[in-house]
Amino acid sequence: MTEAILEPDLPIIDPHHHLWDLRPMMGAFPEPHHPFIAAVARSPYYTFNELHADTTSGHNVIGTVFMECGAFYRSGAGDALKVVGEVEYVNGVAAQSASGLYGNQRLCAAIIGHADLQLGDGVRDVLETLMATTARFKGIRHQGAWDANPDTLGPPFHAPPGLYRDATFREGFKHLGDLGLTFDAWVLEPQLADVIDLARAFPNQPIVLDHCGTPLGMGPYHGKLHERFDGWRQAIHDLAACPNVTVKLGGLAMSFAGMPDHGPEAGLPSETLAAMWRPYIETCIEAFGPTRAMFESNYPVDKWGASYPVLWNAFKRLTLGASADEKRALYAGTAATFYGIEDLLD
Repeated sequence: MTEAILEPDLPIIDPHHHLWDLRPMMGAFPEPHHPFIAAVARSPYYTFNELHADTTSGHNVIGTVFMECGAFYRSGAGDALKVVGEVEYVNGVAAQSASGLYGNQRLCAAIIGHADLQLGDGVRDVLETLMATTARFKGIRHQGAWDANPDTLGPPFHAPPGLYRDATFREGFKHLGDLGLTFDAWVLEPQLADVIDLARAFPNQPIVLDHCGTPLGMGPYHGKLHERFDGWRQAIHDLAACPNVTVKLGGLAMSFAGMPDHGPEAGLPSETLAAMWRPYIETCIEAFGPTRAMFESNYPVDKWGASYPVLWNAFKRLTLGASADEKRALYAGTAATFYGIEDLLD
């Protein structure tokens, strides 16, 4: 699907994308028919060249934020510290971009890594090691996505139920605030109460909810988006009442959401995608406001439903009536503030 780029001069900081080389792992997945695995199989290799090609495909992407995905872990390191390898690798990509040889973009200007908060107080050493690796390291994500039906997520995800309420997890979580680090929360829509509880328990900890809270439209939830919408919307408004929480507007092109329910790169025009996503995006912006909301690509995962240019065109169609200040916040300003990369806007 090829489209003319809408508002090509609008500055964008893409606050959520991955880098990986999953080719050696693909044979280990026992369910290659699962939509998520099928999508990943189409893009098992996504490093600097692929990211640069996507972010220079028409929209004015001035910088990006890398999001942990369990890739490039340090070989031979213990379980606690192997995560440092991912941050080291991404910092190299950031340096490659910052060289200026590939343009003025700042790819991976901020890096969100992973540390196992279930180590409790023991996670402090891991966090401090990550911080010492690079000033680009800004925080962590410890995903808590879980569903009782294994068909919902598929084999790559193994978070235990109720992770964000676990006492040992929270023992580790408190060190994020002590060190001035951010936290990305990824859960599924039925788990939003866990994020609300966590945000209320740590009111001074900056938290960002990934992927609009991941509405579900596949597996046992197929065909139930409409009937589950009111519950999702109420949870979003309850979470927005926590002033320490921000939301990422995206992730709706993942296979989990079923918007669209076929892919990869379903070939739908941005008008169709915008109409599909409008109730979710507009609810989140209404609840959080533009200064606590940021559009995200979630690439290459969202390649399931849209190419990179079409994805951002769909977002821009949803903000046609927004003011210049609102667009500045939604597309770059909120991300720059949350992740401490305001210099990108100079």
